[in-house]
Amino acid sequence: MKMTSSLCAAAAQAAGLSVDRLGTLISVARQAADAGGTELMHHYGRLSSIENKGRVGDLVTNADLAAERVVLEVLNSETPDIAVLAEESGAAGEQDGLRWCVDPLDGTTNFTHGYPFFATSIGLTFRQQPILGAIAVPFLGETYWGAPGHGAHCNSSSLQVSSCDRLEDALLVTGFAYDRHTRLDNNYAQFCWFTHRTRGVRRGGAAAVDLAFVAAGRQDGYWERGLAPWDLAAGVALVELAGGRISGYKGEKFDLRSGRVVAAGHALHPSIVDVLAQVKPLSGDAFGAPEVTAMGS
Repeated sequence: MKMTSSLCAAAAQAAGLSVDRLGTLISVARQAADAGGTELMHHYGRLSSIENKGRVGDLVTNADLAAERVVLEVLNSETPDIAVLAEESGAAGEQDGLRWCVDPLDGTTNFTHGYPFFATSIGLTFRQQPILGAIAVPFLGETYWGAPGHGAHCNSSSLQVSSCDRLEDALLVTGFAYDRHTRLDNNYAQFCWFTHRTRGVRRGGAAAVDLAFVAAGRQDGYWERGLAPWDLAAGVALVELAGGRISGYKGEKFDLRSGRVVAAGHALHPSIVDVLAQVKPLSGDAFGAPEVTAMGS
């Protein structure tokens, strides 16, 4: 079984998946992601229901629920033996074996405002390690997909991460978790620090799309905290399959359950980790106007 990407290939090998089987599974993931994306576009600009799931800014719409239904129909039909962890309906089946991680609408807040940066994300994991993924960005007409032995692609074009090796030349992307209103460890300080060190930092509002864009070399690197497995599984696989490096904040082995990720090309990745080690959370009241604490050089 010829596989070149370490994290994804190791998980695929541990699961006993051949290149042919991986080809079948990535085809299923693409079909499910495209079905979800198509359903989202049916609702785009004409939502009938928007509800809060309990945390400030954590929304669910009728589009999330409709897209998840069509995604699960595909997965249950094509791979009934594989467990599922879906954002809206939760877990079904053995979660530490092969498992689909489903985010039917990543970027719900964007979607509710008509901001066209959202996706359907389908990732496959084994023992909490990403193997493959497909991310449909329907407004752009793009589906990002990849698996060990099959590479990483956007539609029919191959993907390759950026070769950028200096922060001052880099365009980064990040996000802010729903708990940012109540935590000092909320990524604000990191955002400020990187903004001063780079060409710019973007906040897209959809982690799956952010990771897909890093895989495509459109953005040079990404870091974020407070993420769920369905936010990360597909995009993490794509970045690694496109030649990138994935880790935790300290450069340690990536842990899907930690909710933290650094994703970039191999040349830039250490610089991002170095800066994250220097930055301290903002001081002061989390609801006030805090000031940045002193940082190392």
